[in-house]
Amino acid sequence: MSYWLMKSEPEEVSIDDALAMPAIPWFGVRNYQARNFMRDAMRVGDGVLFYHSSCAEPSIAGVAEVASTAYPDDTQFDSASKYFDAKSTPETPRWMLVDIKALRKTRLLGLAEMRTCDALSDMLVLKKGSRLSITPVTSDEWAEVMRLLDQ
Repeated sequence: MSYWLMKSEPEEVSIDDALAMPAIPWFGVRNYQARNFMRDAMRVGDGVLFYHSSCAEPSIAGVAEVASTAYPDDTQFDSASKYFDAKSTPETPRWMLVDIKALRKTRLLGLAEMRTCDALSDMLVLKKGSRLSITPVTSDEWAEVMRLLDQ
């Protein structure tokens, strides 16, 4: 099993929105490395830290799991979508997504608190300049975040 941190702006899709649905497609990713994580590395059942970004208090807001294998992101074909990609076609899609199933909302675990924990010092979301919307999380980091969330 692998673990991931996936960022979403709460006004686009919040943990509450995700909990209200059986699963949500993780659409709109337009970074090749993040796309490759979804396409090549994610497996159904992998753990996900649901992270609210671009908000007053960026933080882990919930726990989820990968609920599907990768498939083409339909927003790339929709000219009315802000995620439209004119170079992508249904025959040769450039952008993929996975579905995520929210499991539970947690207390907010913010960056400042995470930075005080030595066990999380190498976590990618805490690195300066780290802006990737999807990052791998080690099993030790996952265990420490779960411990912090359960305090």
